[in-house]
Amino acid sequence: MAIKRRAGAVLALLTTSALLAAGCNSGDSEAPSENELYKNPVTLTWWHNASQDGPGKTYWEKVAKDFHDLHPTVTVKIEAIETNQLQRTRLPAALLSNDPPDIFQAWGGGEIREQVEADYLKDITDQVKAEVANIGSATEIWQVKGRQYGLPFRMGIEGIWYNKDMFARAGIAAPPTTFDELNDAVTKLKAINVIPIALGAGDKWPAAHWWYNFALRACSVDTLKKASIDQVFDDPCFLKAGEDLKAFIATKPFQPNFIATPGQNDPTSANGLLANGKAAMELMGDWNRGTLDSVATDKEALGKFLGWFPVPAIAGSAGDPKAALGGGDGFACAKNAPAECVEFLKYIVSPEVQKGYAETGTGLPVAKGAEGGVEDPALKSILEATSNATYVQLWLDTAFGSTVGNAMNDGIVAIFAGTGTPEQVVSAMKAAASK
Repeated sequence: MAIKRRAGAVLALLTTSALLAAGCNSGDSEAPSENELYKNPVTLTWWHNASQDGPGKTYWEKVAKDFHDLHPTVTVKIEAIETNQLQRTRLPAALLSNDPPDIFQAWGGGEIREQVEADYLKDITDQVKAEVANIGSATEIWQVKGRQYGLPFRMGIEGIWYNKDMFARAGIAAPPTTFDELNDAVTKLKAINVIPIALGAGDKWPAAHWWYNFALRACSVDTLKKASIDQVFDDPCFLKAGEDLKAFIATKPFQPNFIATPGQNDPTSANGLLANGKAAMELMGDWNRGTLDSVATDKEALGKFLGWFPVPAIAGSAGDPKAALGGGDGFACAKNAPAECVEFLKYIVSPEVQKGYAETGTGLPVAKGAEGGVEDPALKSILEATSNATYVQLWLDTAFGSTVGNAMNDGIVAIFAGTGTPEQVVSAMKAAASK
């Protein structure tokens, strides 16, 4: 979810009250003196998820080198790891082993609350007051009980990326604003033998995000806030989300074998289908612009036909039609990381570095003063839509925490595979919350 440079719009964040109500203070917040910093040689290990060759990965390499040039005593050793592997496997194992990287990807919400409660993270509150003031309320997603344990570098809402040329050939005059219109667009695209929507269910989370959006439309904002705090999923809207999803899957909007297709790995992945003119749409976050570039065989053509629109509303639903699902990427420092780790984190979110990040086209920056780096038309559309959203809901697996989130995602994917039911998703969430 993003807030950055919104002129006056208020960005409501689901998990703020939950984060303030939970967790513990787990780190030493005393800032080091200037004499203590950069005195001795230090090697920082940095894990991030820009694993594909492309502008994002190249830029982080430049950031590490530039920081070393500014501070020769600090060497940053990078390991780029695919998101699923990093978030679900490598990072949890490293944290549990007491040998984590110094600085690593942190998604905030319930996940960072769990990490703080396990005493894995460094409390950086006192060192990053200026950065928090510049970024604004998005930083609250990386807070626990009012203390800061990480900072975002990217923030934005999710929507549907689409091929303008395919829409024109199918006779779709404008991007859908309701699910009825989206269903009509699917029918028209099938009529010209085009895959309507690319889906990478092989990675689970891209499929789960469809259920999240149906939940956002079926549930009121208050219901979602309460569920995040209380971990109670009794409201009928969660069941309705699965029923609406099942009905949508029945229209067959996705490519063959979508259940085994990866999300964003290569030209054969879901975003590769969109990037290379094999499918007309894909549901994905603002970072998708960069990953599309990395898998496109013709980047110039991609830039000409690519567009973006918000997830459509559902007529008569209880959810706010102008609410959006979103989230961000951030970094946190391990509890025992050297003080230079926090300085490197502050450097990453500085306006100059953030502007350079925006210029890569791989996502929307969070620092005020970096807005000028957003040049891509689709990303500008996301920036505007984020500003106009009445409420931005944090990714549900992040908001609910990894225990509920993993169970929820598995249940959702089972619906896509035809082996699960809407009822089983809710049951799995309740069972996980009771552990």
